[in-house]
Amino acid sequence: MRWSHKKGWIAALAIAAITLIILLLMNRPLICACGTVKLWHGVVQSSQNSQHIADWYMFSHIIHGFLFYALAWMIFRRHPNLQKWALPLAVLIESGWEILENTPLIIDRYREVTISWGYAGDSIINSMSDIGWMTLGFILAARFPVKYIIATAIIFELFTLYMIRDNLTLNILMLIAPVESIAAWQAGG
Repeated sequence: MRWSHKKGWIAALAIAAITLIILLLMNRPLICACGTVKLWHGVVQSSQNSQHIADWYMFSHIIHGFLFYALAWMIFRRHPNLQKWALPLAVLIESGWEILENTPLIIDRYREVTISWGYAGDSIINSMSDIGWMTLGFILAARFPVKYIIATAIIFELFTLYMIRDNLTLNILMLIAPVESIAAWQAGG
């Protein structure tokens, strides 16, 4: 798929910029309330989770990029003249999630049914980084064979499951249809 095109990159950057403005208008904090910006923050049960450039959930956002590339390939593979819009579509979907994720509806849902008790939403730097991680995943999916991307996604899922008892699969499951035994296991029980 010929997804890389100047107009597509410009559109993707414009969507990210609009997302930044929306998050600012939503009064999301620009950086962590702690006053610092870290490249990595690895403590999930912490007020600094989802506040810095990278955290354990970055792996999920990279997988988003893999999945969005697969979706774009299915939609655009027979329409070469539209393929340049694959990346902007992926950025639009990821940006939509970042906005929705920072609404009271999703923040409260995370607090109620996931291991993210006390979750207060993402800082803007984290949301914009999440869009960047998704874009990285999209680019990797475009450049590497499918078997490597699938293997990488499985490794990421198993690695984060082992390290923090959470991953993209469990995150989606627990948001949509929480399972008490999984919640207890994630809490260390």
